[in-house]
Amino acid sequence: MPSTNTFSSYGSVTKTFHWLTALLIFTALPLGWFANQLAHAIYDPNIATTEADIIWAARLFTAHKTVGVTVFFVALARILWAMTQTKPGLLNADNKPEAFAAETVHWMLYASLVLVPLTGWIHHAASEGFAPILWPFGQNLPFVPKSPFLAEVTAGLHWLFILVLAGSLLLHIAGALKHHVIDKDSTLRRMLPGHFDAPHPPDQHHSAAPALAALAIWGAVLAVGWSSGVFSDHSAAATDTAELTEVQSDWQVQDGTLSITITQLGNPVTGGFAEWTAAIAFEDPSEPGVAGSVDVTIAIPSLTIGTVTGQALGADFFDSAQFPTAKFKANIYKTNSGYEARGPLTIRDKPMDVVLPFALDIKGNTATVSGQMELNRMDYDVGTSQPTEESLGFGVVVSVDLTAERQE
Repeated sequence: MPSTNTFSSYGSVTKTFHWLTALLIFTALPLGWFANQLAHAIYDPNIATTEADIIWAARLFTAHKTVGVTVFFVALARILWAMTQTKPGLLNADNKPEAFAAETVHWMLYASLVLVPLTGWIHHAASEGFAPILWPFGQNLPFVPKSPFLAEVTAGLHWLFILVLAGSLLLHIAGALKHHVIDKDSTLRRMLPGHFDAPHPPDQHHSAAPALAALAIWGAVLAVGWSSGVFSDHSAAATDTAELTEVQSDWQVQDGTLSITITQLGNPVTGGFAEWTAAIAFEDPSEPGVAGSVDVTIAIPSLTIGTVTGQALGADFFDSAQFPTAKFKANIYKTNSGYEARGPLTIRDKPMDVVLPFALDIKGNTATVSGQMELNRMDYDVGTSQPTEESLGFGVVVSVDLTAERQE
């Protein structure tokens, strides 16, 4: 069997690309469906789930993403190969409406094979979350920032394009079966492995009309998605937040971040609290000893931590509905090597004494602080449904960086 196409038949390379693509697509789609079903169950507080469910969901998502990226590169290679080849003629070219529909569906399929995995890949790169792609080139993409809004938009596009892909596949399969069963021609047989003496197709002329029709369908799909709210910024939707009162402080925080980093399935996931207050009293002593105090109140519902935000705020973790704030009330000490804040950190109404070492740089009336400490989530009964580190590590790294101005 020749490797290249002729006007009458497909070569072995084209056939290999065709059936490899089919295998990958019919692997990726059910993997994604089952993973989504498990994910919905995990995030639904009314459905009891176990640590094993989370692990299975992550494995399925990892397999789905890995196969999806493979589809993307196979599709690109297939398109590049097709551009170098003779295009076999349609055996039903004399039936103008049917030929037009067949070519339109082919354009839909080619676009879907690129857009579906690409939007999924961008969604993955823009998100903070678990389920990595199994390959050695990292999880990020150039020019794709970590952005909840971008992740939301590409997730919507991915879903719409999957629907288009599924519809195009059904039409493509239905057309092939119609040719084989009803028309009894060689359309399907000439794509099967092996060599067939396919009849010579009738003379035909390919126009841009099917491609334009496919483009119009894509436009209609995007318009329907837009009107139905698929691209709405749900990540910015209003949520219940804890009311934080303004505090009097000798040092007023001008800018700062309070973040946490968890380890999920061996991968770090970082998020942060958007709302918190700090009342700081500090005078730098000449010798080690007490240097001041700090009283921090954190609005737990203001946490965002990628794709697991909803789960993190749920009853088994921070339980933001019942425990809307966390508090850290500590004394500040100057040590021989730096500074420390020592005192009780209260999460879920459970106080635990902690030590936050930090670096301090004071220039005039401006102080820059950077510190980090590690907590054990089990000390605060966070994530007790995951009593091992198989899916979620015990350690949680808390990082604080802020700039404060001394008040006159």
